[in-house]
Amino acid sequence: MDEETFDNLMVSADAGLIVVTTSAEGEWAGCLVGFHSQASMSPQQYGFWLSKANHTYQVSLRSTHFAVHFLTAEDLAMAQRFGARSGEDTDKFRGLDVHLAEQGVPLLSTLPNRVIVERITMLDDGGDHVAITARVISSETSGPFAPLRLSHIGDLPAGRDNAERAIQP
Repeated sequence: MDEETFDNLMVSADAGLIVVTTSAEGEWAGCLVGFHSQASMSPQQYGFWLSKANHTYQVSLRSTHFAVHFLTAEDLAMAQRFGARSGEDTDKFRGLDVHLAEQGVPLLSTLPNRVIVERITMLDDGGDHVAITARVISSETSGPFAPLRLSHIGDLPAGRDNAERAIQP
């Protein structure tokens, strides 16, 4: 397989970025996500992939609900906050205006373009990410926006490298 060709194709796709937040047993977690997509039109479903090296993945194993916050071109600081830090080492939510959705999921007030979802399935096919497919419960937007894309974040270092793959409890 030609990994360089595949990588070039993915870079050319220039995906929009999201921040996924969740909670379980009073523990909040959130991370920057580049792998995501609408998964069904009817019923409305959304899919996203979490790195197994990520603290959010560990919390997601005990979570049923998530908030998917769509980043705008002006949200680089939030991408850095949720992408370049590990939730194991720092409280990513400290100092932010956060309120809880009815389902207990932390909602970031500065990121008003979002959907709240309920997990349907979690698939671990052996890769370094797990796929979560979820039913859309609600959606909110402040209007049309230009997304923050992978090309906008440059060489943002990850909070945890994929080589630090978490061991599933």
